[in-house]
Amino acid sequence: MSFRFWRRVQLFPGVSLNLSKSGASLSLGPRGAKYTIGPRGTRATVGLPGSGLFYTVQNPGRGSRTSQRPAHSAPPVTPEIPVQDRLSLGFFQRLVTPADERAFVDGLRALHSGDETEALAQFEAAPEQADACWTAGLLRLKREELEVAQGHLQSALQHSATLGQLYAKYQINATTSFSVTPEVTAHIGPRERGTRLALAELHQLRDEHALAAEHLRLILAETPDDVVVKAAWAELLLDADPVPRAQADQVVQLSAGLENETPVHAALLLYKARALRALGLEEVAVSTLTQAYRRKKDRPEALLRQIRYERALAYAAVGRRGESRRELSAIYAEDPGFEDVAVRLGAR
Repeated sequence: MSFRFWRRVQLFPGVSLNLSKSGASLSLGPRGAKYTIGPRGTRATVGLPGSGLFYTVQNPGRGSRTSQRPAHSAPPVTPEIPVQDRLSLGFFQRLVTPADERAFVDGLRALHSGDETEALAQFEAAPEQADACWTAGLLRLKREELEVAQGHLQSALQHSATLGQLYAKYQINATTSFSVTPEVTAHIGPRERGTRLALAELHQLRDEHALAAEHLRLILAETPDDVVVKAAWAELLLDADPVPRAQADQVVQLSAGLENETPVHAALLLYKARALRALGLEEVAVSTLTQAYRRKKDRPEALLRQIRYERALAYAAVGRRGESRRELSAIYAEDPGFEDVAVRLGAR
């Protein structure tokens, strides 16, 4: 039984430039992901696609100057600089700017004007610049040219110490938004963590699960409490029918001690319950799903419905058929077409 109650979707097709009072932002929209280059950065946000619910944490190891200010201090007032001015290299400046940096700037200008083909040509002319490789990789991923995208993203990893430096120099910070699982979206900047998440997604699209898992493992080695990466890895481990016991056990270990703090935590608890059911621990799965369902105020309806459905199946497995039927009936009243609820109730 699949847990994909949200499909992988292309959130924002094409390339667009958004101008607002907060400055310029450049959005690149590959399959299942949105990449936004804007004046605000250094934060990673996670949430659930379609829910409008997000929470934000600092990127590991890359705090912004904003985050380092005392809580009582007012944010500095800085004049807005039009993006075209940030990316303008005058005649004399071009003479002293390295060729690969010029290519990166020209690539951003091309994206600004909507010329993706020219932008790619410029970024790919700067293979030693991590930010150029990173952006080229995302554009190739947008085109589903996975092999070429992989090469660019791996090059960005090889120069990970300089990722984000050119964006910072020209005051254009980049943020990527990835559907790392059908339930979880992570918003990450041009850092090693974000690049590895992109590569994990790429390998999963190519059914290269071992390579995807290795990137997730390396992220968790640096940030072991990263619930987004845990959810991505759990979804990967459970992507089999039947789920091997060793993989189910690994999901249980990944989610050990988990509290129902956010929608992402609730999704991971859902994965944990599936793993417990694969191990034959139905009663514990019921308790885990009850924990996941306990908080409903800020949870998407689709997620809550899926939790109730899984709990109904677990109830039935332990002989609590009355409770199972009550759960299924409640789901049917809300959404008669959900999963196989109608068939289980004998309505079809």
